[in-house]
Amino acid sequence: MKLKFFAILALTATLASAASDAPKRLQTAAGTFKEVMGTPDKAIPQDLLNKAYCIVIVPDLKKGAFILGAKYGKGFVSCRKKDGVGWTAPGAVIIEGGSVGFQIGGTEMDLFMLIMNERGMNRLLSTKFTLGGDAVVAAGPVGRATQAETDAAMTAEILTWSRARGIFAGISLNGATLREDEDWNTELYGKPIKNREILEGNVAPPPAAGALLGELNRYSSRK
Repeated sequence: MKLKFFAILALTATLASAASDAPKRLQTAAGTFKEVMGTPDKAIPQDLLNKAYCIVIVPDLKKGAFILGAKYGKGFVSCRKKDGVGWTAPGAVIIEGGSVGFQIGGTEMDLFMLIMNERGMNRLLSTKFTLGGDAVVAAGPVGRATQAETDAAMTAEILTWSRARGIFAGISLNGATLREDEDWNTELYGKPIKNREILEGNVAPPPAAGALLGELNRYSSRK
């Protein structure tokens, strides 16, 4: 019991220390996305990225040691601008819990989600929803996927991938909850602001978002 108690304290301290580094994490998200897309045969398929309404990137999702089922990650979401060209300023999100599998015994991973239709985007604009419960979620295909695999994946509202220890693959996130991170949004934008307002495209991006938006536009700007 004491071991579990101290593990909980350690996880809590880790989460608290992450509460004030949103700009740094935006840089990490940009680098993570660039690394994944830099290898086409092992990346998010380009045709799916081009069709996506929004993207969620959660670098370094944590698995709490000695705490059964404790998973926690903070990241960012950006959506297509209303004219379809370019991406909106990023909103901050938190993902928690769920049946997230950690490959090869790892304790952290990077997560990527593509929101593939308007229904999925509307769920994303709510303050909180459950993957696989409120929204239909499927593990995404990797690399130059066959058309059959792509067609099957397109029946989902949200497609999900993970990267851990160099392995990039589709992953199931059933049962995980995704909600907006009010603290990080306040830190990035200097005032309390909701993801809905940010992702509707009426908010100027903070300077720290430049690298992430640059990479998103580099790989899928729809110009």
